[in-house]
Amino acid sequence: MENNLFTNAHILAWLQYFSDHSEVDLERVKILDITRKNKNLIPTVESHRSVLVFTEAGHPDIFYRMYNAGLGECTVIYNEGSEPEGPINESKVYYMLDRGINASAGMLILNPKARSTFKFGMSNQSFAYGSVRYVGSEIRAVILSKMQIDMQKNICVISGESIAVEAANLAAEGTVIAVEYNHRDRKTLEDNVSQFGLNNVTIVDHVDEETMAGLPVPDVTMLVASASMEQEMECLLKLNPNMEFVVYTLDFHVAAGMPALCSSLGIHDVDIIQLSVSKLNSKHNFDTQPAPWIITGKAGE
Repeated sequence: MENNLFTNAHILAWLQYFSDHSEVDLERVKILDITRKNKNLIPTVESHRSVLVFTEAGHPDIFYRMYNAGLGECTVIYNEGSEPEGPINESKVYYMLDRGINASAGMLILNPKARSTFKFGMSNQSFAYGSVRYVGSEIRAVILSKMQIDMQKNICVISGESIAVEAANLAAEGTVIAVEYNHRDRKTLEDNVSQFGLNNVTIVDHVDEETMAGLPVPDVTMLVASASMEQEMECLLKLNPNMEFVVYTLDFHVAAGMPALCSSLGIHDVDIIQLSVSKLNSKHNFDTQPAPWIITGKAGE
């Protein structure tokens, strides 16, 4: 059994403390214990007006990360020390940039601009610069929609760096296994994971039974078509015979061959679409982006 730093008794005590010292409606508070594995602070604050956060000592740049993610206007309600007692303090995140967490404690974060719906298709300018050429945000939005992500879904993303980052934000209580064969792309992905404060991303360098052992079994896999695609799909189907797949390719011959490949692997309900996006440029002409094929299918019953 997991040895949790914050028990139910601790959580109730902190709830009572903030109830006594603030006017926040605790009925609407999201409780987040980031001392536990795979819990993401920034996406949770972005999507909830009130978050009661439990954290251990450390995290010297926690408020800087929040500010960098556009959460500087959020209000933090907290006290000094590690017990729910004594005077209470209130401050905006942007006033706390140089302040870390010096004790295991709870803090209440208020975000009046929180969004209550999933947001697909982050701007490419939001991601870390590096070796990766990111897919267009409009196409990424469609891919993420096809993956049917929910809060607790476990996801595998192969060679889809921005997909992995955005999926990790959306599946805040699930896990993303990101497979990156290229070491420079892995470094860019690591920079993105750090930039967005994601604790639910595990990065591996290839797909086989050994690397996937001990990791959560994915519910859905998104992969960029490659020479190793069939081997990857076979391995993942051994882990989850009911796996859902979303495949991205710019190669017509690969797209045309997907129904036969899926049939041989027992994947049914195969659907193939092609996406075309054009954007108006400064010269009032339309620039057409690469038009990929997106293939979806589900194994098992």
